[in-house]
Formats: sequence, C-alpha cells, structure tokens
Amino acid sequence: MTVEMREGYEGTGPGAITPDGCAVELYSRLPVRDEPDIIAAAVPPGARILELGSGVGRMTHPLLERGFTVTAVDESAEMLERVHGARTICSPIENLDLGETFDAVMLASFLVHAGDVEVRQGMLRTCARHLAEGGCVLIQREGEDYHTDLPRERVDPSGFTVRMLSSEPVGDGVNSVRAEYVFPDAVWTQTFRARPLTKEEFEDALAEAGLEVDEYLTPDGVWVRAVRTA
Repeated sequence: MTVEMREGYEGTGPGAITPDGCAVELYSRLPVRDEPDIIAAAVPPGARILELGSGVGRMTHPLLERGFTVTAVDESAEMLERVHGARTICSPIENLDLGETFDAVMLASFLVHAGDVEVRQGMLRTCARHLAEGGCVLIQREGEDYHTDLPRERVDPSGFTVRMLSSEPVGDGVNSVRAEYVFPDAVWTQTFRARPLTKEEFEDALAEAGLEVDEYLTPDGVWVRAVRTA
C-alpha cells in the first residue's frame, strides 16, 4: 500500500515507512524503557487507556501485561499489524472521534510537538474529547536540551546506537530534526518536523484544548499528567 508522506517527513532503511517517516521494522526492534512504569503509576489499576500513536505496540504490550485495557490508535496499518491483544484503530490522531471515553488518554512520542499547529491542536482536542469524567491525559514532552545538545548519541545496552544528528530551523518556530539508528545489520534514518515548546507554551497549548497540568510526573518534566480545566 502506498502512503503519502507528511510534508517535511522522510525515512530511509529496510521495510515499510509510515507517513511521519517511522520505519516499522525499526520500531519493532526498539526496546521499551521505563515508560510503562511511569504510566502505570499515574493511572488507576485496570484503567481503560486510549493510546494515541501506538506504533507497533512497544508500550501497548507492557500495559496489557499490567492489566490495563488498551485501545491502540495509529495512522499506519503496517504498525498496527504488530499490535497483539489490544483493540486497534487505524486513523490519524487529529481526526479521531470514537464517540466513547476512557479513564486515560496517552499522547507519547513527543507528538505534542507536531510542527503543524493545527495538527497539534487537533491531537489535544482528541485527547480532551475522549476523556471520561475524572480521567487524565498522559503526555510525553521533549527534554529541555532536545534541540540544542546536538549532535549526540546513545549506545543502547541491547546493541544499537541512536544518533540525534541535527535540528535546523525551517521557519515559523519549527525545526527539521534528523535521527539515525544504527544496528549491526541495518541502518535507519528519520527526518521529521518538531516545534520546540517552552513550559509556558506547552501549558498554553493545553489550555486551548480545555486541559491543564495536574502534575509533572518526572523530574525532567518530560512526562505530564493533564486533566480537564476545572
């Protein structure tokens, strides 16, 4: 199936590439880190979770193992083929309207930093639209030095290297970011658009969607729990 790439996004390497430049084979190899523990500590046991941008299920599967019920949403059918044990829905996040609500909605993978303001607004409205009374939204933000401490690399204990190569302004407060993933048998690259947001800009973006910060869940402020504006 041919997919139309989002403007400013590109991916190279073996296998299918999604509209935002993600390689399905690459994300099938990437290990999950401490994200499921952060999420599990922030929501009630057994919560119904709407996971927006689930990809291949790196977080979906650990959350299922912890007893949560997960509905996984992604715009890539190839990504969703790798998800097992969860209800899956193939859709762009910004257009989603399931007509139902959830105890928690997840927007991870720095998606809140979408370069296109309308896409970001649509994603946050989707979060608010699907939130049950008393529910929460869990959002993953970029770290403080995400766009400035470059180039940088991290060697993963499982045997691959992640290199964040560059982040170059392309106008209107948006950067073009280039990343490289080097495995012993394959190399993938991804180029994508990201809009850096200060803490104040992030909180303003939430407010536009009728949301507010309940708690910054990690010392670096990367993981945030938000709730409906009182």
